[in-house]
Amino acid sequence: MTRLSAIVFNLTTAALLVLMFRTGVLLVGDETIRRRPVPWGAIALTGLAVGAVLLQAAWPGAMNALDNDPRRSGWWRVLTSTFMQNGGTFGAIWNIVTLAAISALAQWFWRWPLMLTLFVTGILLPQHIDALFGETARGTDPRNFAGSSGATYFLAATLAAGLVLTSTATKERLLAVSVPAAGLAMWLTQDNGHGLVTCYGFALGLAVLPGARRLPHRIAPNAPLPVAAPSRSGSQRVPLGQP
Repeated sequence: MTRLSAIVFNLTTAALLVLMFRTGVLLVGDETIRRRPVPWGAIALTGLAVGAVLLQAAWPGAMNALDNDPRRSGWWRVLTSTFMQNGGTFGAIWNIVTLAAISALAQWFWRWPLMLTLFVTGILLPQHIDALFGETARGTDPRNFAGSSGATYFLAATLAAGLVLTSTATKERLLAVSVPAAGLAMWLTQDNGHGLVTCYGFALGLAVLPGARRLPHRIAPNAPLPVAAPSRSGSQRVPLGQP
C-alpha cells in the first residue's frame, strides 16, 4: 500500500465511523443526550480498553500473550485481543474514544445487556464467517490480530439499522442506508474489513430490532425522556414498545 493509498484508507475508515456516529446521535435524539443516564456498560468497556493499554505499557509480553495471532494457541485470544491496541498512540486514542462514544449511544438505545451482546457478537462473528468460507488470513476481520475497531464499527452499524427502522424522516433514513452502502464500497474497492463488518452489524441490527421491541422493557430509557423523541429535523422516532 502506497502512502497516498494508506492516507485515503484511513480517511475513508474514519469518515465511515463519523457517519455512523451521526446516525446514532439522531437515533437517541441529540437534544436529550445531556439528560440521559450514565452509560455504565459503555464505561466498563472503555475501562477495559484503557486497562489493556496500560497493561501493554507495563508488560512487554502482553501483546504476545493476548493478541489473536493464528500462530499462537489460546481460546481467550479472540476476546482479549479486542482490547489490545497495535496502531500506535494515535490509533489507540482513536479506538478508545470511538469505543466510548459508540458504546454510550448503543447503550442508550439498546440498553446495556443487548449492547454488550451485540459488541461481543461483533468480536466473534467475523472469525466464524471466515471459517465458513474457508478464509485462513482473517480477511474479513479488520482488527489485524488486535484492536477494538472491528467490534466498534459493528456496534455502530446497529445504530444505523435502528435509525432506518424507527425514523419517519426520509433524509435520516437515507443517511442510515448510506452506512452499509459505504461499507460495502470500501470493502470492494479497498479490501477494507471495517466496511464489511459494518455491513454485518447493519444486517444484524435490522434482524434484532423487531424482536427487541417485544422485550418486557423499552429499548429507549424510561421517563422523563420520551421514547419517541423528536429530532431537530422535526422527525419522530417510531415507538419501540411499551413496558
